[in-house]
Amino acid sequence: MKAKEKFGSLESLPLNKIVKYSGSPPKNGAPFVGCAQQHRTDKNKLIMVHDPLGKNPALLEFKLSDILFVEELPQAVTELGEGVPMIKLWIAKGARGVILEPFEVDESINIIGIRNDHKKRFTKKTKPAAAKKE
Repeated sequence: MKAKEKFGSLESLPLNKIVKYSGSPPKNGAPFVGCAQQHRTDKNKLIMVHDPLGKNPALLEFKLSDILFVEELPQAVTELGEGVPMIKLWIAKGARGVILEPFEVDESINIIGIRNDHKKRFTKKTKPAAAKKE
């Protein structure tokens, strides 16, 4: 299977559209590694195949405005010797991304329950930090 067939028509996002990063990792960002392209219908978003040649690739979506920096990485190589362009995105901590994942069609009530569980975990409030005494 060719890389283009495996990843659909994903093409790498032109890196000149995002600030290239060099230096120590930003403390306010989290790294995501994979191949990426601009979203087809929303030009303010990016789609990334995280770990595209691994056992558990994931399809992620981020807003371009949440990308702090991007690093070019060496291309990954498929079993057939085809190159897959790889980048590391630094996404602002606290930003909201979307994981697009497949599911088996079952009774819709099961899907609603799974979605509600995910929503509860995502929106679970953490205790605010104690105020500093001056």
